[in-house]
Amino acid sequence: MTIEMGVVLILIAGMLLALFFEVARPDMIVFTVLVILLISGILTTEQALVGFSNEGMLTVALLFIVAGAVQKSGMVERFMTGWLQKSRGPVSSMVRTFVPISGMSAFLNNTPIVVAFTPIIKKWCEDRGYAPSKFLIPLSYATIMGGTITLIGTSTNLVVHGMLLDYDMAGFGMFQLAIVGLPLTIVGLIYLFTVGYRILPAYEGTQKRMEEEAKEYLCEMKVEPAFPYVRKTVQEAGLRDLQGMFLIEIIRRDERISPVSSNTIVQAGDRLIFTGVLEKMADLQRTAGLTLKTGTELTLDDLQNGSNQLVEAVVSHQSSLQAKTIKQAQFRSSYDAGVVAVHRNNERIQSKIGDIRLRPGDSLLLLAGSDFLQKYKRSNDFYVVSALETPGSIRERPAKGWFSLGVLLAMIAIVTIGWLSMFQAMALAVLIFLVARIITPEEAKRYVQFQVLLLIASAFGVGSAMNETGLAAWIAKGLLAFGEPLGIIVILFFIYALTNLFTELITNSAAAVLMIPIGLSIAESLNADPMGFAVTIAIAASASFVTPIGYQTNLIVYGPGGYKFSDYIKVGLPLTVIAMVMTVGIVHTVYF
Repeated sequence: MTIEMGVVLILIAGMLLALFFEVARPDMIVFTVLVILLISGILTTEQALVGFSNEGMLTVALLFIVAGAVQKSGMVERFMTGWLQKSRGPVSSMVRTFVPISGMSAFLNNTPIVVAFTPIIKKWCEDRGYAPSKFLIPLSYATIMGGTITLIGTSTNLVVHGMLLDYDMAGFGMFQLAIVGLPLTIVGLIYLFTVGYRILPAYEGTQKRMEEEAKEYLCEMKVEPAFPYVRKTVQEAGLRDLQGMFLIEIIRRDERISPVSSNTIVQAGDRLIFTGVLEKMADLQRTAGLTLKTGTELTLDDLQNGSNQLVEAVVSHQSSLQAKTIKQAQFRSSYDAGVVAVHRNNERIQSKIGDIRLRPGDSLLLLAGSDFLQKYKRSNDFYVVSALETPGSIRERPAKGWFSLGVLLAMIAIVTIGWLSMFQAMALAVLIFLVARIITPEEAKRYVQFQVLLLIASAFGVGSAMNETGLAAWIAKGLLAFGEPLGIIVILFFIYALTNLFTELITNSAAAVLMIPIGLSIAESLNADPMGFAVTIAIAASASFVTPIGYQTNLIVYGPGGYKFSDYIKVGLPLTVIAMVMTVGIVHTVYF
C-alpha cells in the first residue's frame, strides 16, 4: 500500500464515521473530503470535478424536476386517496395500496412519493383505528423495491449507470434491472403482507398519542392584575428563558398570539399557554400574579382557531436545523411557528424545548399559522409537513396532470426504443414542461434537491481517488484472495453485503459510488462480465431496510410512524436476507 492509498483509506474511514455519527450534513461531510483530496494534490481539478459533469448525476437533477411536475397536479394522491376509501381490513388495504405504489415508484422518484403518501395513509389509519406503524414502514419498503425495477426508479440506478458510461461501458437499459427488481418486489411485498405485518409494531397514531400527552406537557396560567410585569414585554417579565418551560401562545379575549415574540406585551387577564416538563410547572405556579387555571383540562384542540393550526413536521437529512438547538435555529422567527413538542424514538424528549438539539427524523409538533403548510410543504428542512387533522392538499387541474404523465410515459418509450439517451429524454421532458407552463422556472429550481446532487457529485470524486491511487484495486485484490477459492457466487455475496453495509451506514448513492470501482476491478481480475457486478451493487445500494438512516424514505416515516430504531432491524433484516439471496442467485444465473 502506498502513502497516497493510505491517506485516501484514512479519509474514507473518517468520512464513514462522520456520516454514521451525523457530525454534519452528509453532503458537507463528503464535499469536505473531496476538497481535502483536491488541495492535497491526490486529485487534480479535472478528477475532483468529474462527478459534477457526470451524465448520471445530471439525469438525477432532471428527474427531480420531471417527478415534481407529475406530482404537482395531485393526480397520484387523488387516485390513491379514492382507492384507499374502498379498502376493507388492514391486510387487504396494504395489498390495494402498496402494489400500485410500488409500480409508481418504478417511474417516479420514491422520496416525493413517500412524502406525499405518509400524511394521507397516517390520517386514513387514524380515522379507522388502525395503527399507522403497521403501514408506514411497508410504504417506504414498497417504494424502495419498486425503484429497483427500472433505470429511473431511484437515483442510485442512475448514478451507477453514469459511472458505467464513464468507464466506456454501455450502461443500463431502461428495464435491465427488472430481471432482479421485479421478482424481488413481488416476493418482498408478499413478505410484508404476511410475516412482516405480524412483526410490525402497533403504535398509537400521532394524534392520539399527542392528545394523551397534552395533559402532561400543556399548562395554562392566568395573568392577574397583581403580576408585577403587566404591560411589560415577555422578555422583561422573564417568561422567555424559563427552566424546562416554553411559552407557545397567549390567549387574549378572542385573540390568539402565536408564536409569541420577546417583544409581546403581557396584559392582565392574558391566558399564557406553556409547554414543557411536568415537574417544572409547579415552579411556574409559585410566580406572584400567575395562577394555574383549574377546572378545565387543556387539550391540543384548545390551541387552534381559524388562523393557526397544529402541524407535524419531520426534520430532514438536508435540514439547516440539523445539529442546532431550537433556540440556536431561531425557529420561532425563521418559520413563524412555535414548537410544542419534539418526539424521537417514539418518545417525547423530556427537556426544555429551546435546548433540544435536533436530529434528522425528529418529529416536531408545531403551532403555526394557516399559511405554514403552503410555505414549507416543499422545504428542504422538512421531509413531511402536514396538519394533524387533514391530509395533504391537492391543487392543480387534472388536465395538466394527464399531460405531465403522458410526457413522462412518452419519454420512457423513446428511451426504451433507443431513440434518445435517458439524459436527452429527461432534458426534453423538462423543456416541454417549461414551454407548456406546467411548471415555472422557480418551481423547477425548488424541485431539485441540490444537497443530494452535491453529495453524489462529491462521492464521484472520492470514488475517483480510490481508482487513481490504486486503492480500489488493492481492496479488490484482498477480497479476491479470500473469496476466489470459494467461487464467484461467494464473491458476489461479499460485494452485496459490503455495499449494503455502506448503504445502511451512510447513503445509498455514496455507497454505490464507492463500491463500483471495487466491483469493476474484481470483474477485470476474474475476466468476468462487469455488468453482473454493477447490477449487484445497484440493487444492494438501494435495498436499505435495516436502519432508518440508510435511505431517505425510511427516515421520512420514522417520526410519523412513532418507530424505534430496533423496529427497522426486526422487520428489515429478514427482508435484507431475502433481497441478498434473490439478487445474488439471479445475477449468478444470468451473468455468470
